[in-house]
Amino acid sequence: MDLGTIVGLLLAWGALLLAFAMEGGHFGDLLQPSAFILVIGGTIGATTISFSLKQMLSVPGIVRNAFFCKNIDLAEIITTMVEFARTARREGILVLEEAVKNLDNKFLQMGIQLVVDGTPSEMVREILETEITSLQERHKVGENIFATMGGFAPTLGIIGTVMGLIHMLASLDEPGKMGPAIAAAFLATLYGVATANLIFLPIGAKLKARTAEEIIAYDMMIEGILSIQAGDNPRIVQTKMVAYLPPKIRQTLEEQGSIQG
Repeated sequence: MDLGTIVGLLLAWGALLLAFAMEGGHFGDLLQPSAFILVIGGTIGATTISFSLKQMLSVPGIVRNAFFCKNIDLAEIITTMVEFARTARREGILVLEEAVKNLDNKFLQMGIQLVVDGTPSEMVREILETEITSLQERHKVGENIFATMGGFAPTLGIIGTVMGLIHMLASLDEPGKMGPAIAAAFLATLYGVATANLIFLPIGAKLKARTAEEIIAYDMMIEGILSIQAGDNPRIVQTKMVAYLPPKIRQTLEEQGSIQG
């Protein structure tokens, strides 16, 4: 589970509700079913128009990835690749065929298998980079869906507010009801802006950041795989892979002993 996503959502919504309570508001005043249905239903409907039904049906899985996607352990990958390099230099590249079967990472498994099968290095790089491009395109769908929802939600909120004000203006002969009617009308705008900025856009940004992290990890794996194929010694393999890590993470891994400084 991604604690960052959970904690962030709790902090954002907690701050909103706390600020509302500090101003003397009552949480019951924030409940307006008709406005909620308009904003959420309208946003989902408008987004469905923008994408295929198949893509929209994948949204639950995309949301699950935002909350529960397993992060790639870069230190573990580097350690594994360095061990593969030692084994390959000592016993030959074909020995890795058995070891690769125990890998959890399918990308790394495919790359090592290509090397074991004797695939030329240029083709290995081409195949793996194509795999990365395909991954980017798949993930971009989820990012775009949530970015689109984040754009539609505030607009649907404004539409709801306008509809509420129209209803209020049609009842000017009852001045006592104008205050509650105006408050109810603006709840639609609140729903739209809040869901866009505290749910849809943050999740879209999280998916984009996660994709970027995966790409860095996979690029690092490609360099390690090709280095092993070239017969480089384990130290060189490690150096090529560590070059993809930010200095702060590199220093942390060195302190932990996961990589050699």
